[in-house]
Amino acid sequence: MTITNDSSMRAAHGLRHTADAVETACARIAPTWPLDQFIAVNPYWGWRSMHITDAAAHLATLSGTTLTGIADEPGATRLPLATDVRDRHDAPVPGRTWTDHVVHQVGQHCASHFDEWQSSWQPHHARNLFAAWRQLPVMAHGVRWHRGSAWATTTVAALPEEVDEAIVAMLDTLGAPAEGREAYLTALLLSVNGWAAWCAYERWQARLAGGDDDSIVELLAVRLAWEWLLRLDSDAPDDEWAAWADGWGDTGDVVAAAADAQREQWRQQAEREREYRDALAAGLASPGALPPATTIPKVQAVFCIDVRSEVIRRALEAAMPEVQTRGFAGFFGLPIAYTPAGGALTRPQLPGLLAPALEVGDCDARTGAPVCASEKVRTRRRRWQQFRSAPSSVFSFVEAMGLLYGPKLVKEQLPHHHAPRPWEHDGLDADQASRVRPTLPMVHDDPAAAAAIAARVLRAMGLTDGFAPIVVLCGHGSRSANNPHAAGLDCGACGGQTGEVNARVLAAMLDDPTVRRHLADLGIEVPDSTWFVPALHNTTTDHVTLFDTESVPAHLTAALDELRAALAEAGAGARAERAPALGLGHLVDDTAGLERTIVERSEDWSQVRPEWGLAGNAAFVVAPRARTRGLDLGGRVFLHDYDWRLDDDLSVLTLIMTAPMVVTNWINLQYHASTVDNRRYGSGNKVLHNVVGGRIGVFEGNGGDLRIGLSMQSLHDGEQFRHEPLRLAVYIEAPLDGIEWVIRDHEVVRDLVANEWLHLFRIDPSTGAVTPVTAR
Repeated sequence: MTITNDSSMRAAHGLRHTADAVETACARIAPTWPLDQFIAVNPYWGWRSMHITDAAAHLATLSGTTLTGIADEPGATRLPLATDVRDRHDAPVPGRTWTDHVVHQVGQHCASHFDEWQSSWQPHHARNLFAAWRQLPVMAHGVRWHRGSAWATTTVAALPEEVDEAIVAMLDTLGAPAEGREAYLTALLLSVNGWAAWCAYERWQARLAGGDDDSIVELLAVRLAWEWLLRLDSDAPDDEWAAWADGWGDTGDVVAAAADAQREQWRQQAEREREYRDALAAGLASPGALPPATTIPKVQAVFCIDVRSEVIRRALEAAMPEVQTRGFAGFFGLPIAYTPAGGALTRPQLPGLLAPALEVGDCDARTGAPVCASEKVRTRRRRWQQFRSAPSSVFSFVEAMGLLYGPKLVKEQLPHHHAPRPWEHDGLDADQASRVRPTLPMVHDDPAAAAAIAARVLRAMGLTDGFAPIVVLCGHGSRSANNPHAAGLDCGACGGQTGEVNARVLAAMLDDPTVRRHLADLGIEVPDSTWFVPALHNTTTDHVTLFDTESVPAHLTAALDELRAALAEAGAGARAERAPALGLGHLVDDTAGLERTIVERSEDWSQVRPEWGLAGNAAFVVAPRARTRGLDLGGRVFLHDYDWRLDDDLSVLTLIMTAPMVVTNWINLQYHASTVDNRRYGSGNKVLHNVVGGRIGVFEGNGGDLRIGLSMQSLHDGEQFRHEPLRLAVYIEAPLDGIEWVIRDHEVVRDLVANEWLHLFRIDPSTGAVTPVTAR
């Protein structure tokens, strides 16, 4: 009995140990968002509790990647997987390695399993990913199994049905040592990192909603099962497999050796970063960056902290010296989701770190009544799409409709300046679409609650008095054609959407008389002479569109006209500044020609570089605009207004360091990773992209792993990289004890600072001196 109990206890301990290893491996994988909500993600997010140089050594050992942009860094050698052992002896099919074949097979299975948007024929989704893999014939066919396909099917069927039990059983058969299981399982997920990231997204979303999702564990089981099958089917000597398994027990020594090999590269990386930071710090500390305070400005314009806003803000200040620009997160602090009149889907309009708490719909601007698209039109379009995509229409559709589609194809290839009506207005006629306004019901149903939200937002902006006659709330969005990753050029703070909805909702809230009365009760008096105007900055063309101007009071008509003229001049200035990077330097002195060309590029379905997005981003400055006004920051700096004197309880500083600072870190390291290792963390050549699942992501070609991150065309102009991979430098103008308090009180912030995933500096409010901040 004692022996039985001891055996059971050892088995239970082994199960728990492996379960911990599985959980740690899964936690190492950062999520990737779908194409229609594509936002920047730090792909190293799961390693943030480890110093960046140690994480780099681990990742080199487990996947062969690099984390520095040093060209002479030697290629990292990763520990071999079972697929690598088999590749030494045979191939699954002629001309293909087992490593590539397994990744392709896993990718095809995941693409089929997770597809809910694209395919007309789909597998049964009631089974989990692992159970579905065990029952689908794809895994057993098209492979030269030494023991035959029937053997493979029977062997897989004999595995335990419970995923955790199956994982333990397979690891035991493989001989993976207990001390190496966490590393081995992590390496397996990294070998299918794209699909692992998608499964991590499924888990992320489920946990935001208060639930959970085990897709990433099931994916791990599928990938492990291929290793297990290849070992069982192998003709390689047993001692070779034993040596392979033992190697996973020595990962600590391999990681240490990788760290030593990378030491010089990290020294050079740090030196490059220091050169950039020293130049920026000198500008921030310059007395010339601090003009004297002025009276209430003619216009206050609040832009997103996005680096592209730095260029248009500087251009607007040059065109209209009486303007005061501010930087704030582009979702304007609204925790909303949006259900457009023409769509059946609700999309988040806030950072991916958060879950929406309120829902916005479309209303008629004249009547206030909800607007719904015509169901008849929706049905007709749905049936048309079904006809186009039906298997029986593969050839007949082209033959029957090809000539009718000819004029449309020709038209799309000709220069044009129109933008198609957005999909969210499908089913609305032109008159209805012109009157649609996104509306938050709370403004009318519970104005006191709306005022509480508005007060929180205004305080976070630092805008609680001294209101200008016109306050512009300017979100941003991009414009490009034939671009699956178009959402990645929109506002990441708005969940990969434009900031139009958020800007219009907040402006309507702040212009509502009842909300303003409740705001006054909360200590914020907005003058009757002030009006909030929503706007959208098109970052591709640098046009700024003002919305809902029909509601602007008559006494502001002249001021609004002056603002429009200044925005037009600012747009021209911003386009001229960006032109050389777009290969349009020869048009800098031709204002009209440059504008026309840039607009045409935004509508050109063959254009692979409509704009450079956030390429070049390198710093985040949290300070009053007076600190940076007058500095040319080259469109490389995120700018967030902050006045520590208005933040007695440090609530605003805490919000900035735990939200926008984290988001800018995600952006910075997505660009960094996509540049230093595009094969693993980028999406390759966008000309070869094929959309997977309608919205999930892209393959590069017809299969393989799901590609995440940025394409080479978003980083490289064909001759040189447009992004320099530097870790984010963060500068905060505030008392030191306040900054240190936030670091101590928030583990994520502490990890990012202490482990040097970013560099943090303090600007002394009195002297402008810039000094480093460390986590104690």
